[in-house]
Amino acid sequence: MTIVVAGGGTAGWMTAAALARFLGRNVRIHLVESEEIGTIGVGEATIPQIRTFNQALGIDETAFVRATEATFKLAIEFVGWSRPGERYMHAFGDIGRESGLLPFHHSWLRGRREGVARELAHYSLNNMAALGERMQTGAARTSALLPEMPYAFHFDAALYAAFLRRFAEEQGVVRTEGRIAGVERDQTSGDVAALALADGRRIAGDLFIDCTGFSGLLIENALGAGYDDWSHWLPCDRAVAVPSARVEAFTPYTRATAHGAGWQWRIPLQHRTGNGIVYASAHLSDDAASALLLANLDSAPLADPRPMRFTTGKRREMWKHNVIAVGLAAGFMEPLESTSIHLIQTAISRILKLLPGREATQAQRNQFNRESDIEYERIRDFLILHYRANRRDEPFWRARQEAAIPASLAAKIALWAGNGHIVREQDELFTEVAWLQVFVGQGVMPAGNHPIADFPSRDGLAEYLGLIDKLIAREVAQMPDHDAFVAALCPARIPA
Repeated sequence: MTIVVAGGGTAGWMTAAALARFLGRNVRIHLVESEEIGTIGVGEATIPQIRTFNQALGIDETAFVRATEATFKLAIEFVGWSRPGERYMHAFGDIGRESGLLPFHHSWLRGRREGVARELAHYSLNNMAALGERMQTGAARTSALLPEMPYAFHFDAALYAAFLRRFAEEQGVVRTEGRIAGVERDQTSGDVAALALADGRRIAGDLFIDCTGFSGLLIENALGAGYDDWSHWLPCDRAVAVPSARVEAFTPYTRATAHGAGWQWRIPLQHRTGNGIVYASAHLSDDAASALLLANLDSAPLADPRPMRFTTGKRREMWKHNVIAVGLAAGFMEPLESTSIHLIQTAISRILKLLPGREATQAQRNQFNRESDIEYERIRDFLILHYRANRRDEPFWRARQEAAIPASLAAKIALWAGNGHIVREQDELFTEVAWLQVFVGQGVMPAGNHPIADFPSRDGLAEYLGLIDKLIAREVAQMPDHDAFVAALCPARIPA
């Protein structure tokens, strides 16, 4: 069996590396890419699941950090999403401790009402470490009552792709340099038979993975899979990206700052800072967006701003015939919650789980597409919540407050608004704690809480909340500074 990966970049090389690692040399993996075609580098901030992917490949974490100029990530800071100047964090990991069957946030809601609870951030180890710009890994905890601190990375996507390319080629992946000029299809089945390169070469295969980015050369141009356009819910349709000079202190969190017609990202790496602005072209011109981005950098730009156009949404069929779309070829979700690389990772997982022989059944395709649809739709709803729950007073933001939302999101908001209930369904990516932090951070508070939270005495509740707060403060106090932690891993690059 021959699997052909069309396109390189992060999506292509993650796919090729994983397939080679888990399928071995009994399956031939062939990747075709062209150095003439650039890649979209918006996926430099990740979520903790990237560690699972790297560990599954057997990648040494320190080697990865050094090779990709990585820093650590504990959270995303949202600035101005409720009102200008206000800020909160969506931090990884747990908040507080459950009390039997009762989620912690119900105790916190009661404590807030009775004046014995601090801000929600004080009960999150990741949040307080991020605010203090501290970092630790492993089992260095001072209290067994606290869980390990989950983390992700900020890294250079191009360096990560190069790192995985070396890994994949050592595992037997064959790379062909060349521009895809056409797609040959079998006249009987309609399947893709081969890729036709611009120089006349022909790359045949049994299964094709489309990692050709927004263009979707195979899944859309050749097979016409169709596209679900979600721009009526998420109307930002442009982005401008620019790198800027490295800063001395590498904050262990991504920052997303709202502006009049969208938001700006900031991603600190060892050798530079990644910056970009996401906006709705109906409310902001391209020139004005570039000027706004450059005016709000915290270090000197290293290149000219690079524009991108996109339509938020997904392919109606991510697996059609013998082609599976991965990465931007499958869909685009703006990088507000750092899901771009994670969506590549989960697509690869589904491919491995449902891998066909020489011929796939329609049942396999249907299952892959059904799972993909659920994942994208749940992420879509989470992103819409950030816009919906704003209290800004610009035309773009007022329109987001008033716009219709998916029924699935409306149900989630209604469940929370009553008595603070949050239900995670069908293995959706974002946990109850993630939804909690956005609801609370943007001022969407419920009318009540679970009645079990009313059983302890006020003094007992205050003691319970105070203990968690003190344990977290003590834990953070003994952590090293994040920039010193990174410097210890990369002494050749960063002065301690």
